[in-house]
Amino acid sequence: MKKLCALALCLALCVGLLPSAAWAAGPEVKAKAVLLMEKSTGDILYEEHGEEPLELASVTKVMTMLLIMEALEDGTLTPDTMVAVSANAAGMGGSQVYMKEGETFSVHDMLKAIAVASGNDACVAMAEHLAGSEAAFVERMNARAAELGMENTVFCNCTGLPAEGHHSTAHDIALMSRELILKHPDIRTYTTIWMDTLRDGSFQLANTNKLIRFYDGATGLKTGSTDGALYCISATAEKDGMELIAVVLGSPTSADRFEAAKALLNYGFAGYSLVTAAPSEPLSPIPVTLGVAESVQPVLSEPAQLLLPKADAGKLTTTVSLPDTLQAPVEAGQQLGTLTVLVNNEPFQTLPLTAQEPVPRLTLWQVFQGMVGMLCGK
Repeated sequence: MKKLCALALCLALCVGLLPSAAWAAGPEVKAKAVLLMEKSTGDILYEEHGEEPLELASVTKVMTMLLIMEALEDGTLTPDTMVAVSANAAGMGGSQVYMKEGETFSVHDMLKAIAVASGNDACVAMAEHLAGSEAAFVERMNARAAELGMENTVFCNCTGLPAEGHHSTAHDIALMSRELILKHPDIRTYTTIWMDTLRDGSFQLANTNKLIRFYDGATGLKTGSTDGALYCISATAEKDGMELIAVVLGSPTSADRFEAAKALLNYGFAGYSLVTAAPSEPLSPIPVTLGVAESVQPVLSEPAQLLLPKADAGKLTTTVSLPDTLQAPVEAGQQLGTLTVLVNNEPFQTLPLTAQEPVPRLTLWQVFQGMVGMLCGK
């Protein structure tokens, strides 16, 4: 069930209101499992069977792309790094861009082949380049999944080709999709391509994700289909500064998959907004006794974007709790107080207010010098 919808219902009842019928009903989908997540907060807006382990087909490639993007970030790869295609990679079958043994492609072109055409051959070539073998790369995939809290995921390959025990959940897929688009927004360079080419224009690419052309604001991410998995997608889209992740697993047809993703995205964009929580007035510095500075500035220590039902977005207020004075030493980042966010006058979230800079304690010599200065009228 939708976590925030339950909260919205409780808040509405507190003021004698009922939620809209659209909220109560939820989106209509044809799929074994679905989940809708907001990128910035990680909040789940809606889910059905989100924790059920299922086959995920080429949606697997979200993790493959994540590891490639992380290698680009740490300098292991550059977009111009040339990657050779082995006989093993060339023989993958399934969705491919028909790479031949001995051919070389840049990482840039490999990512195009993976994100746009779902090339299994490109995935395996990249896996072998980064880890020495696909098996070693899959170990990295499973280790990264564990780091992300993907508790119900097991990868057996980097492509999503059918394999015994290869599975994930809608929730876990949302977690890895969020990590990819949150930490590596440049992936959009590839996932938003509708048509492109390889081999100097001689090989045409067309995106398997039809939402890129037919859904306003679509940013990605990856489709998948096999006889066992049926039709799947992790679909991302952005509107009004909010990006959503809609995961659909086990739709009976390709059209059902895209319709389910659109229904989830429409549901989220129609019903929710990102709201920035901030103190209603600027925070005043707090006096510090026995410190090298006379005061310290409290600040909001973490991003204060909150996901709220649109009906409640204008009903947000805040209260501040801070001490009148502090005694040195004060550490940078030390919690000084709290900012409490209220919706409809009901507590919604508490955020820490911290010290912007350190204030060391005066030494005995500095205290003595200060006293001498006062006595001397300085």
